[in-house]
Order: sequence, then C-alpha cells, then structure tokens
Amino acid sequence: MASDQLFNVLQMVDGETTFIRFVELLAAERDSADKLPPTLDGFQGAWANQTIADFLRAGAAWAEDSEFGVRPGPKPTNPWQLFATFLWAGRGYE
Repeated sequence: MASDQLFNVLQMVDGETTFIRFVELLAAERDSADKLPPTLDGFQGAWANQTIADFLRAGAAWAEDSEFGVRPGPKPTNPWQLFATFLWAGRGYE
C-alpha cells in the first residue's frame, strides 16, 4: 500500500474497527519496508525508525513537539484517530 493510501486510511479512523484496520495496514507497510535496503539516510521506504524503541521515541517526540496534535492542527477530537496519528508519526518522525 502506498503511503498516500495509508494516510487516507488514517484520515478515516473513527473507532475501534477502523483503528485496527489502520494498524494492520501500518504493520503490512512495515513488513514491506523490511524487505528494502536502507537508504544512505537510514530510511526503509517511508520508515525512518527501524527499531520499536526508535519508533516509540519518535511518536513521543512528535507528541511533545506538536502538543499531541495541536500543531499544525487541527487536533483530532476522536481519540482513536489521535492515537493512529501517534503511530503514523512514529514511522517517520525524526
């Protein structure tokens, strides 16, 4: 799945079912990225963070830097979409 398609799925997260679907697709994208050689800057596809620790640190850094989605705004009011956004940030936020 292309990153723009995954982003569209992220935008449609509105509850448990769509959140789980997003997570499944995010994991599938990670599986595909694992098959790619890292670029000179360390990316594998859209993934900048190759370990679970780096992934979680990146999500936390995004949450701190954006006030958990306030910037650039608007912050999702749906907690399912907000957490999906946290996961999305973890894959590429540096």
